[in-house]
Amino acid sequence: MASISELACIYSALILHNDEVTVTEDKINVLIKAAGVNVEPFLPSLFAKVLANVNIGSLICNVGAGGPAPSIAAVPAEEKKVEAKKEQSEESNDNMGFGLFD
Repeated sequence: MASISELACIYSALILHNDEVTVTEDKINVLIKAAGVNVEPFLPSLFAKVLANVNIGSLICNVGAGGPAPSIAAVPAEEKKVEAKKEQSEESNDNMGFGLFD
């Protein structure tokens, strides 16, 4: 979980990004001071350096994304047929002639 200091830096960076202002250490410090929050002195510099070469808009839109999903089109048709037959045979063996409560 993020500390109050980290959250202050994150929110400051988001405010600056939203206002289309370049995220810098000085600008983060100004917002943090205006909010009346005490942060560890290294954090604004760290956040500014990390976000200097990052597209913050893209980062926000892709938060939690685990990467592209595998495409079904990439699987050859023959493999699809084999998988379909395998699933059918597994389904037929599931019951095995008796029920759960027999």
